[in-house]
Amino acid sequence: MLAFSSSCERNKEPILTQLRIYLAAARHVLEVGSGTGQHAEHFAAALPHLRWQATEQASALPALAARIEAAALPNLPPPLALDVAQTPWPGSPVDAVVTANTLHIIHWPAVQTCLARVAGHLRPGGLFICYGPFLRHGRHTSPSNALFDRDLKDVDPGRGIRDIDDLVRVGAPLGLRLHADIGLPANNQLLVWRLAAAESA
Repeated sequence: MLAFSSSCERNKEPILTQLRIYLAAARHVLEVGSGTGQHAEHFAAALPHLRWQATEQASALPALAARIEAAALPNLPPPLALDVAQTPWPGSPVDAVVTANTLHIIHWPAVQTCLARVAGHLRPGGLFICYGPFLRHGRHTSPSNALFDRDLKDVDPGRGIRDIDDLVRVGAPLGLRLHADIGLPANNQLLVWRLAAAESA
């Protein structure tokens, strides 16, 4: 039986609605933290113009690979092992990096490293699209997110919902500029960052 996440099943269509807009001109996408692969399978099937490269930590790769093999989509190649801290990231620069429900799971130093790796792996003008719950100006956007944040920290104090302001601060010197902040169901956001093109001499 393939690994399954009920939250992925619920949120895949709202996320796809936005990806159709922001990835219309993209051709190569790297997904960080593909988990069960439900998103990768759904998005690759719905966006056949994209080559969707799924990734996961090595320990979680077999379950992800099983779903991708079963999907047998021509634009969904076998997944790659990826730890956000590794450098360089596998593969060539891409038009977009996508991640969902990862930034509150990895520790803050890893979040900062992830943004740096994203900036180094995007083509100029490329997009970094991240989905999940976020703090806004130091405040939770809903009581349910506040409870979720507390539960995360009870499991691991290094986890926690990240503040958009902190992400903007980290992304700015890397050339990542917040392009869109889109509210999605269940008190989640889709943040779209654009990598600034290099200035000509």
